[in-house]
Amino acid sequence: MQGRWRLFQVTRQVVSKARPRPGQPPVAFFVASTRLSGLSLNSAFAFLTACGLQLAGVPVVYFACQAGMSRCVLGTNREDPTKPPPCAGCTAQSRRLFAHAPTVWFNFRLDKALEKALRDLSVEQLSAFAHRLPTSFGISSAIPLGELTLPSLRWALRRHQVKDDEPTRFLLRQYILSAWRVAIEFADFLARLEPSTVVVFNGILYPEATARWVAQQRGLRVVTHEVGFRPFSGFFTDGQATAYPLHIPQDFELSPEQNARLDAYLAQRFQGDFSMAGIRFWPEMHGLDKEFNQRAGQFKQIVTVFTNVVYDTSQVHANTVFPQMFTWLELVLGIIRAHPETLFVIRAHPDEMRPGKESRESVPSWIRDNHVDVLPNAIFVDSNEYLSSYELIHRSKFSMVYNSSIGLEAALLGKAVLCGGKARYTAYPTVFFPQTPEAYHQTAEEFLGSPHPIEVQAEFIRNARRFMYYQNFRASLPFDEFLEQHSLPGFVQLRRFSWQRLTPEKSPTMRTLFNGIVRGEPFLLDEA
Repeated sequence: MQGRWRLFQVTRQVVSKARPRPGQPPVAFFVASTRLSGLSLNSAFAFLTACGLQLAGVPVVYFACQAGMSRCVLGTNREDPTKPPPCAGCTAQSRRLFAHAPTVWFNFRLDKALEKALRDLSVEQLSAFAHRLPTSFGISSAIPLGELTLPSLRWALRRHQVKDDEPTRFLLRQYILSAWRVAIEFADFLARLEPSTVVVFNGILYPEATARWVAQQRGLRVVTHEVGFRPFSGFFTDGQATAYPLHIPQDFELSPEQNARLDAYLAQRFQGDFSMAGIRFWPEMHGLDKEFNQRAGQFKQIVTVFTNVVYDTSQVHANTVFPQMFTWLELVLGIIRAHPETLFVIRAHPDEMRPGKESRESVPSWIRDNHVDVLPNAIFVDSNEYLSSYELIHRSKFSMVYNSSIGLEAALLGKAVLCGGKARYTAYPTVFFPQTPEAYHQTAEEFLGSPHPIEVQAEFIRNARRFMYYQNFRASLPFDEFLEQHSLPGFVQLRRFSWQRLTPEKSPTMRTLFNGIVRGEPFLLDEA
């Protein structure tokens, strides 16, 4: 109730103080996949950004779901896909969040002809399905409905490899039918509103992916956002937010003050003192014990293998060299078996078995199915074991990662990293990133066979520090002035603050968002 009261106060103040500038084109906010009945970080980012724009004189219009999808991503019941989503509570929360700005609601209507066309298709055929919008919308390309919805299917089912059974086909058909409805309604909305910019959550989950595709087909600018890399921070970009694209000037070098700031942050992180998207993964962290050291002493060298969450939305960008993470792990397993002189420590991602997000295609299952746990030169560290990854990195000759953040951190520590998936940091020389599976295997063999420590170029460490600084202190926009932790993990609530704090004149974050959304400037904090 306290959170709702604060929300009501902010919306009332924004309505009374906002004065649209004459001739200023509106900004459209598409909101469908950030939350259900609570307030998540990303729904708070969209709400606060819209309020800040309004107070700066920019008209804002929401395009919002009112039971507009047969099955939405967050409302999907994995045990029973036929169960409808909880639309009443979600719509009620939307009405509270969007009370400060005009809102266009969309509802679901079944396209029976499309439903018939989808009825007998397999998962593979559905995943490749495309359909043409009515010519009146002026979009000539067929909308790739299967391609747009497949990442959401994987996310909802918590797996990459999806089964071709009727429950899975049913859910994918419903996602495609719903995406089609979103496309029709949003195309009509854009034609009537003619906004300057569209703002959406990450652009990967199918409602936002569909909205982004439609807007771009109409030649509109689309800004996406995701959680940033510091507590209560957001990342905004003209690209795809889950890829975290950063453009760092070639001549940028850290000053002594910036180096000290980064070192202070890293000192905390290397002790496990950090959170992401409101979740703290490491309640405690243990060092390498006597038993581990005794076992490690039986081997010539140590290599640590860091995995990812296979259904995570970042995997859309990561799967370039390998079709998916488990294909990479199959190659790694062959290397493990071929090198009995080396101890391989396989470390599961801490988010893989988070309550409520447990992976159904997990690394522990892969370990058991492939009997990796019985290999004498392999140790598996599960996601709920709080063993220090950083001590493992220090002890390792090199580390293998897919696209995890730990690869960047290992590079910061001056250690060699062999990366299997495209990561946000591989855009800059920070790690070894072979471009084919064969080249990856060859590089691993060269590293393992070398009698010397793997030499890491000074350029790798320099770029890792530059990237980490930009990622954390320039591109992660702080919202902690406006938000605080809710008692439920992953949710937030508004702090008490004056409406003036939401104006570009008073808030560096709002100034950055205004300049980025309205003026097209980079979404980077001005350190001055």
